[in-house]
Parts: sequence; C-alpha cells; structure tokens
Amino acid sequence: MKVYTTDDKELIMEPSIKWAGNPNIIIAVTAYGLKATIQVLDLQVFGIPRITLKPLVGIFPCFASIFVSLMNKPHVDFGLKLLGVDLMAIPGLYRFVQELIKDQVANMYLWPQALEVQIMDPEQALKRPLGILDVTVVKAVKLQRKDLLGKSDPYVKLNLREEKVAFKKTTVKRSNLNPEWNEEFSFVIKDPATQVLELRVYDWDQVGTHEEMGLNVVPLKDLTPDEPKVLTLVLLKTLNPNDPQNDKPRGQLVIELVYKPFKEDEMLDDIDDSGKMEKAPEGTPAGGGLLVIIVHEAQDLEGKYHTNPHVRLLFKGAERKTKRIKKNRDPRWDEEFQFRLEEPPTNDRLHVEVYSTSSRIGLLHSKESLGHVSINLVDVVHNRRVNEKYQLIDSRNGRVQIELQWRT
Repeated sequence: MKVYTTDDKELIMEPSIKWAGNPNIIIAVTAYGLKATIQVLDLQVFGIPRITLKPLVGIFPCFASIFVSLMNKPHVDFGLKLLGVDLMAIPGLYRFVQELIKDQVANMYLWPQALEVQIMDPEQALKRPLGILDVTVVKAVKLQRKDLLGKSDPYVKLNLREEKVAFKKTTVKRSNLNPEWNEEFSFVIKDPATQVLELRVYDWDQVGTHEEMGLNVVPLKDLTPDEPKVLTLVLLKTLNPNDPQNDKPRGQLVIELVYKPFKEDEMLDDIDDSGKMEKAPEGTPAGGGLLVIIVHEAQDLEGKYHTNPHVRLLFKGAERKTKRIKKNRDPRWDEEFQFRLEEPPTNDRLHVEVYSTSSRIGLLHSKESLGHVSINLVDVVHNRRVNEKYQLIDSRNGRVQIELQWRT
C-alpha cells in the first residue's frame, strides 16, 4: 500500500487489491426476443484504487468524505457457460468483453474522476469550536400532573437542535410537580449565531413511553458572551406560535445560561470537548466502570404486518427498552441507558433487537421482530467509545445506530 502525505488536510492511500472467488452466478439474458440462462464462473478482480479521506477534521470519525478512484483500468476475469458450452472460447469474444468492462468502469471512476461517499456535512465538520455553553437546570414550577394516580416523575432533556450528538438529561424527581435539580451541563458551541438550545420536560414511566410535559427553546444569539442569564421558560405543547394548545398552562422551567467564547490562544489549540469522555460517577468500583448505551436511530425497517418500532436491549440478564414510535421506518430515539459494572465487559455481548408492536386489540400479529444484532463489547473497552451502524440480522435492509461508551 502506498500512503501519501500532502499539504492539504487529507490522507491518500493506494492499496493493491486482488480478489478471486469461485461463485456460481446464474444470469438471464434476453436479446432479439430470445431468452437464455448463462452461468458465470471463476470471477477475479484486480485493481489499484486511490482512496482519499478528506477533509481531515478534529471530530470522530476524523474525515468528512471518502473519495475512490481507479489509477488504471481494472482487470476483471470470468468464465461464461451456456448449456455447458464455454462461451469465452468463441474467437474474439473474450477480448471484446474484457475491453468493454474496462472501458465502462474506467469512464466512471478513472482518476481524476471519483466516487464520493459523504460521511458528514463538510461545512459543519470544518467549523471550529468557538466556545462553551454552560447550562444549569434550576427547577420547574407548576407542572401539570400526567399520572392518573399520584404525581408525575419529571426529568429534563437538553440538546442543541439539528446537531447529531447525544442529548443530555437530568435525574428523575419522583412524585414532584415543583422539582428542583440545580444540575449543570456543558455544550461545545461552533456557531452561536444559528445554534439553538432545546429543552423538553418528560414524565418518567417505568412501563411504556415517557410522556412529554412541555418544551421550549433558547436561541444562542440572544445571549451576551460571559454574562450569566437566568430565564424562566413557559412550557409549550409545540413550537408553532399559532397552536391553540399552547394556551393551556403546562408549567415553567427555570434555567441559567452563560456562553463562554474561547480566547484567541485557546482557539489556536483547536479545542474540542465534544470528544472528551466523561468519567464514571462516584461509587463506581475501582476495577470496573460505567457502560453507557445510546440508541440513536434505525433505518429501512420493514414489518410484515406493521412498523411501530422500539429497541430492546439485553445485557447480563437485564432488559431495557426505548419508547415506541408509530408508523416510522426511519425512527430516531437518542435514548441513553447505563449499566454500572464491577469489571470491564471484555467477554460480554450486548443483544439488540428491534420490535414492532401494535396497539390494536385482538390483532393476531400484535408483535413482530424487525431484526436483531449481537455486539461484542471488547472494542468499547479498548477504544472507550464506539459509534456504529449495525446491519440487522433477519432484516432485508434494516440498520440500527448504537453508540457505546466505557467510562472509568
């Protein structure tokens, strides 16, 4: 493999690839109204692609796009048989097919033409951190009761809108409509002129989904740098100003915010706390740690009878579930689960299964599996953080994105 270093923020590799297999591929050919079945044998591919990772950035996975080009025409070799006869033995046919394939592939991807696979938005990836937003969730006042019996169990979720990072959340306050948290959180800010802090209050429920009690947002452009600001936010049903449901009282949320821009010398160091690993909480065993599982999203789910997905996690005999999302093939959960362990889970696996359930009474197939995957946890112990999309077994195209963290 050749590896090139350039003055640009990129990594260029040229591996020599040779692949040979013995497949048994049957293809149907139609020409001039006639149909024939042809067998493809002894497929071999030889080529030298140029793989460029660029631009290199300071956040995982460290590059924004992958560019693939071919440095020369690839060599593709195979045999064709029709009714037991070797078609490639026909004079002139072998060379004709070879050159045709080479030219077709080369026309698409021969250097400097390239196949681009975008991993993240380059504009967002290249934005440098400009500061830190410190948020203190102080308390909530006059929340509306959600439980039929007793009071609600509220907690608050915080995130930067339209940012693909895991949300943060407060602890749950049991049976309290006027809870006090005084809990602090920090966010890395890259564009204070456009970024918005979103806060949602939920009622925790041991069984079923956690019901939303209200939400509101704070545009960061409204904050004065280095100046603490206490806000009392009226909780709303939706962010639509014309929604009549917002007239119903839902309580208030009191928060304190301060945006701290980096100084020029700090920015030159390209500080980015988004990749900084949090420590395990006090009381964690010295030889153990905290396993954090964040279920982000799934894609291309497909149920035979219905598609109302939720994710079920099984680890060391314990079970955790995300909320159910109705009629959605590409659901997003961003839900976090934690396991405090006495020792690293180097020999353990996490079982992930996506289910669909129907609320229709008397339905014959009220529950069905949309796919599953088993994840070996040894990688997260060594790498501290793993964030991947896993192909679901027993699913045609379904994938689920799981982030794992090992905090000590």
